[in-house]
Amino acid sequence: MIRFGPAGMGGVKEAIWNLESFHKYGLRACEIAFTYGVYIRDEQAAMAIGKRARELDIKLSIHAPYYINLNSEDKKKIEESKHRILECCKIGDKLGAYLVVFHPGYYGKSGKQETYKNIKKAILNIKKEIKKNKWNINVAAETTGKLNVFGDVSEIVKLAGDTGCFFCLDFAHLLARSQGKMNYGKMYNYFKKFPSLHCHFSGIDYGEKGEKNHKLTPEQEMKKLLSALPKNKEIVIINESPDPAGDSVKMLKFWNKMR
Repeated sequence: MIRFGPAGMGGVKEAIWNLESFHKYGLRACEIAFTYGVYIRDEQAAMAIGKRARELDIKLSIHAPYYINLNSEDKKKIEESKHRILECCKIGDKLGAYLVVFHPGYYGKSGKQETYKNIKKAILNIKKEIKKNKWNINVAAETTGKLNVFGDVSEIVKLAGDTGCFFCLDFAHLLARSQGKMNYGKMYNYFKKFPSLHCHFSGIDYGEKGEKNHKLTPEQEMKKLLSALPKNKEIVIINESPDPAGDSVKMLKFWNKMR
């Protein structure tokens, strides 16, 4: 089963109305964008949103703030990054979200091995706090689109194996990171051993250094991706284009025709 849905749920007041609108169009996933900070603070409101999402069979996830670098030279920034992720986990547990997606960090002056070691250590600490607080949620390291940012396929797969975190397979990012050389089937093959997938997708512009910006998802790319995915696996595809709900509905229609 593939669940399609947008990145973005809107503010607290319109969240339930938006979820109901997504449901009418057949969308069964939604990623709450805490891009610039956790904007849902009231636990009762979070629980009400989560309850309605479950009634509508919409699977919720969260995107953590962009201000995260688990490989910073400044230890204070690492602690602040961990705190931001844990804030998402805390409210995510009330929302009934199953994942908090995050960008792990930058290589900076560290070599790739040292960067991996630092990010792995931080994620193990985060996982320890999640367990301590008995939050029913996991964190997911995302494949990234810029060459100077940690998050190629091998790094994310290894991180999932070494820490017990989950992953977010961002097809658009990997297209940009590989300069268009890696097709969707090859991207999927790195993750095919996992029983389920959490994915991001959109159109994307890229250059020599990788990702430039997201754009509307070309229909041809939608069809290419859907043709590369298995039909018997639990998959969530979150669209991050400038029209995430509209592009999600288009992908759903293509998927229904292909099945």
